[in-house]
Amino acid sequence: MIAWARYPYEGTTVLVTGGGSGIGRAIARGFLEQGASVLVAGRHPEPLHDTISSFPDHRAAVVVGDMATQDGVTAAVDDLIQRWGRLDVVVANAGLSTPGTVDTLDDASWEAMRSINLDGLIRLARTSAPRLRESRGNFLAISSIAGLGGDWNQAGYNATKGAVNALVQSMALDLGRDGVRVNAIAPAFTATRQTQERLDDPAFWSALRDRLALDRAAHPEDVARAALFLASPDAAYITGVVLPVDGGTTASVGTPRPITG
Repeated sequence: MIAWARYPYEGTTVLVTGGGSGIGRAIARGFLEQGASVLVAGRHPEPLHDTISSFPDHRAAVVVGDMATQDGVTAAVDDLIQRWGRLDVVVANAGLSTPGTVDTLDDASWEAMRSINLDGLIRLARTSAPRLRESRGNFLAISSIAGLGGDWNQAGYNATKGAVNALVQSMALDLGRDGVRVNAIAPAFTATRQTQERLDDPAFWSALRDRLALDRAAHPEDVARAALFLASPDAAYITGVVLPVDGGTTASVGTPRPITG
């Protein structure tokens, strides 16, 4: 089980975008383990089917599509409603990071990041909001601590994630009186299949470790546990929050760890 706590998600329906790997996969499986019905959406069918392969067919489904486009978003929301009749939780996890300083960030890279990280999230929020009003549900964006400050060589990514954090706060204000809660999770560097090569680099790991109070990189399950809490009744009075799940990264002002030994 991903979570130590037990949540009452039986009868709850959840849409997770970017659910084929890493954080999205862990979140989808976390909700499924807790009894929810989950639809995972993304561009590649094989990893999406792998995410849900060990769960009952009547509670797990896949939609293949580009979550940066309106057609892809509409297809995912419509499919979930046709299957289960209601939408309770949306987890906007699809994302893209392309390195570059502001003077090397070309238009194609910027537009690709913006279309997935921000434009797609806006389309997903716009399409799902009426259904979430009906269910008095939850919208949860997977952002990043990169939206809380700057990184070297990540101008475009920082800009899109900063916009996501502000959007989440604005949505929380606009949808709150309708009973819809809107929050974001801001992970730090997370160990996944895509990032393992960097973690295996001793120089990179040494520099990263110097920023981590808990002395380890995040695992996707760390983010999934936060998602399960924020969408649960235990978080009923929490909205408009950007929650760092970062092992203490943002607790530091950047001063290196003291040298010992």
